[in-house]
Amino acid sequence: DVPIAGIAGDQQAALFGQLCTKAGDAKCTYGTGCFLLQNIGGEFRLSGQRLVTTLACSTARKPEYALEGSIFIGGAVVQWLRDKMRFFPFAPVVESIAAGVPDAGGVVFVPAFTGLGAPHWDPYAAGMIIGIGRDTGIGHIARAAIESIAFQVADVLKAMDADTGIPCRELRVDGGAAANDLLMQFQADLLGIRVNRPAVLESTAQGAAYLAGLAVGFWTSVDEIAQTRGGTMFEARADRGQMVQRYGRWREAVERAKGWNRA
Repeated sequence: DVPIAGIAGDQQAALFGQLCTKAGDAKCTYGTGCFLLQNIGGEFRLSGQRLVTTLACSTARKPEYALEGSIFIGGAVVQWLRDKMRFFPFAPVVESIAAGVPDAGGVVFVPAFTGLGAPHWDPYAAGMIIGIGRDTGIGHIARAAIESIAFQVADVLKAMDADTGIPCRELRVDGGAAANDLLMQFQADLLGIRVNRPAVLESTAQGAAYLAGLAVGFWTSVDEIAQTRGGTMFEARADRGQMVQRYGRWREAVERAKGWNRA
């Protein structure tokens, strides 16, 4: 006699776990891949930027919708450096290695190991590391790999901003790779907005618990849940001109990677 009090897909549960219950609220789950969802409210609308419109969780018994963008290779780029290149024995070590250099030294890493997902949707894109010189070391490649995750998230968030016309002011983050402080700070710098990392990174499980708890009266409201959340804020602090230039180089590298494996 245990009631089924909440049901949701993993990314919808993570969106609710991050309490993205208002139009404009956005979250990104950094796992093997990355999944960015933004609440767009109660009106269904198709994306003009090659994103997916999906249902969002609602406790009001009425439809709520979200835009979704999937990135194929997120934390998997670190796994590749560990398992295939053998740069380090354990994935968390990548942060200290990358932090050993002040920047990527002009290296740009496009981790299109299985093509590119949103918003590019190019199955023929190939992975690429460009900008290597005689002074390039493991630290530069490790840093470029970490930055590639943030660049891909920026691609999706910019597409969402174009769809909604409402620039995102804060990105809420979760998932294993979100524990990387270097990645989170670069993400904030690149986007020019605050990145909000909760104390609990398993937002999918937490969202399912929130839904069930609200349904059976364990919590009375989303506002009550919000009072219990802790976490870390990463504020943008890099020079905006430099970040715009870096992002432009990323976009140029992505265009070079596209279509490489076309027969």
